[in-house]
Amino acid sequence: MRIALFQPDIAGNVGTILRLAACLGTPVDLIEPMGFAYSDRALARAGMDYAALAQVTRHADWDGFSQALRGRLVLLTTRAQTRLPDAGFREDDTLLMGSESAGAPDFVHDRADLRVRIPIASEFRSLNVAVAAGIALGEALRQTGGWPA
Repeated sequence: MRIALFQPDIAGNVGTILRLAACLGTPVDLIEPMGFAYSDRALARAGMDYAALAQVTRHADWDGFSQALRGRLVLLTTRAQTRLPDAGFREDDTLLMGSESAGAPDFVHDRADLRVRIPIASEFRSLNVAVAAGIALGEALRQTGGWPA
């Protein structure tokens, strides 16, 4: 299981996801360009000292990430028909989150093997990307027995 972030905009969200990934032993792929410098203080503050322990692979662009991808690409998106409780996850899935400001473009949607949405109350548009990553990763690890011992 992996988490991937497509051109993230907010350093604090990336730091929070790196902390989550470090704690759960899940590698992270960062697809550039990002909307901040990787050395940003907000990333360090949100990730605390955990972020330095995360297994991070940075990709210069979408093509580089696509070439390195192994297993299925599972896109978390508000545009998906498949609800998280109905999705079936596999151990080699990569859970991809779009950028905070723009989500994922159509070519990313087209490449996804599975598109999943987290059900939320109808009057709201979306969850914070770090919260969504935690919810989706938790369900994927539950289904695949991938929680740390």
